[in-house]
Amino acid sequence: MTTIPTTSTPSRAAIRPKKPPFQIGGFLLSVLTYLLAFLFFFPILWMVLAAFKTEAQAFAIPPAFSFTPILDNFRTAFVSYGPALAHSLTVALGSTVAAFILGLPAAFALAVYPTRRSRGILTWMLSTKFMPAVGVIVPLYLVFTKLHLLDTLPGLIIMYTTMNLPLVVWMMHSYMTEIPYAIFEAAKVDGAPLWQEFFGMAIPLSLPGVSATALLAIIFAWNESFFALNLTTSDAAPLSVFIGSFKTGEGLFWAQMSAAAVLTVFPVLIFGWIAQRQLVRGLSFGAVK
Repeated sequence: MTTIPTTSTPSRAAIRPKKPPFQIGGFLLSVLTYLLAFLFFFPILWMVLAAFKTEAQAFAIPPAFSFTPILDNFRTAFVSYGPALAHSLTVALGSTVAAFILGLPAAFALAVYPTRRSRGILTWMLSTKFMPAVGVIVPLYLVFTKLHLLDTLPGLIIMYTTMNLPLVVWMMHSYMTEIPYAIFEAAKVDGAPLWQEFFGMAIPLSLPGVSATALLAIIFAWNESFFALNLTTSDAAPLSVFIGSFKTGEGLFWAQMSAAAVLTVFPVLIFGWIAQRQLVRGLSFGAVK
């Protein structure tokens, strides 16, 4: 009688993957990463803690880490928060839409139908971001005064549109250059007009870039404070001016300013958290072919 050799089944312990050996370099790198993350997050944490303190506790030296949280600062900040929030939303969304209306056709033309001057145009648009804002505030103030745009929402929308226009053109130009030109050639063979190439192919194929660029433009307009402080007072003051209003001739109300800053940062943090997937997808669009 012939016996059939049997193979023994390996035990679960034998097939379990071995743990990698402990590496001191990787451990130190992780500790350094957490330390840097905490250092970046600490100012936000300090601002949130100060918002729940009294003014005396907010200025206390050494800092008061043990305190009873209060909501009086938020009640005070809420008095003027509504109008400033409406102004910021109007200006941020309005300037972003206007920048896309002007910037998308320009990016399409420079990316899909470039000329020998396209690179120079892109460089010139980028060079406008190099000039410090304080260097142009006086002529801008005079122009806004002549046009009756001081302390108005249309004036601030125009200002932020020109500020975000180079961003929109440059980012959308980089996304549209990743679209294969053969797609547009095939559309020409089928008799598609230029507007159909733009609305039917270029924009749908670069939607990840549109979402990422729009989010960045909204954040830049939301956080801008220099032009808002110099070109508005009360009728069109956004949230950045609202925060600065807590520094008065009577002194600096640190706790109330912290509460106002928390209320200002909170909407854009929520919006960024909701749109983080689209932002990452848009910023990495075309990175890997």
